[in-house]
Amino acid sequence: MSLKPQKKMAASILKIGGSRLWINPEEFGRIESAITKEEIRKLIHEGVIVTRRERGISRGRHRAKTRKKKGRGAGSKKGSSHNKKRIWVNKIRTLRFRLKELKDKKIITPEIYRKLVLLAKGGTFRSVSHLNEYLESHNLTRRR
Repeated sequence: MSLKPQKKMAASILKIGGSRLWINPEEFGRIESAITKEEIRKLIHEGVIVTRRERGISRGRHRAKTRKKKGRGAGSKKGSSHNKKRIWVNKIRTLRFRLKELKDKKIITPEIYRKLVLLAKGGTFRSVSHLNEYLESHNLTRRR
């Protein structure tokens, strides 16, 4: 036989939904014979019918997200405090200025100038002194 009416009564007595009810499967016969609300109350008191815990909304995902957000502040930053792009722009400008200077003074040919500009763009030279070293070691300057 079905326990639907008993479940419905127990749910209304406990003021909960039917899915939160737990009925002891060993006491099936006693529950089946209980037909009044008073009998159901007695079974609830004896622990044959029990209320399950309410299901909450898990905060696990939220906690993980919060953990990811922590440690993003200025005090947690590692590495250089200078803007990498700004450093690069300053370096490449000085290198290009130096190369233009060498080309204008006719110390290097326009062909060599073009190659060196591309090398500079590729990040070959650390500084102007490194560029000058490169010119000397590769004999790219014109003899005076």
